Amino acid sequence: MNIDQLRKICLGFPGVTEQIQWEDDLLFKVGGKMFAITPLEPARLWLSLKADAEEFAELVERPGIIPAPYLARAKWIAIETADTLPAAEAAELLRKSYELVVAKLPKAARESLSAKTVPRKSSKKKTSANSRDLQQLPCPFGQETVCACQRQPCATNA
Repeated sequence: MNIDQLRKICLGFPGVTEQIQWEDDLLFKVGGKMFAITPLEPARLWLSLKADAEEFAELVERPGIIPAPYLARAKWIAIETADTLPAAEAAELLRKSYELVVAKLPKAARESLSAKTVPRKSSKKKTSANSRDLQQLPCPFGQETVCACQRQPCATNA
């Protein structure tokens, strides 16, 4: 995965902004909070991102993944090279990092993100409590479209 693919994935999430900080680091933020960092110049680390507490221990045991300097206490990992993980796995970790940060945002900020991304459809039919509308996002890897969770191809395209 290169920087352009990384940007396409991160900027595809609702409400994400990018910012250059600390001279040559590109940060991806949602609601003003970081969820991924990558250097713009060659560096020892390729990508840093937030991991959940259970996955953190498993991930840092893998070769090429270390606790992120200065951020490990907040369960951030650092991936040493772009070749350490397959692109699909890196995209999944980015999605999880985004979701972890969104979950910690104030309720109003979370609601404004969901209001911008999922248009409400008026329907006279009642739907079950378990059904939900899935927003369609372009796949960062050139597939038709994938569900908002980006875990599998959208059922409406099957």
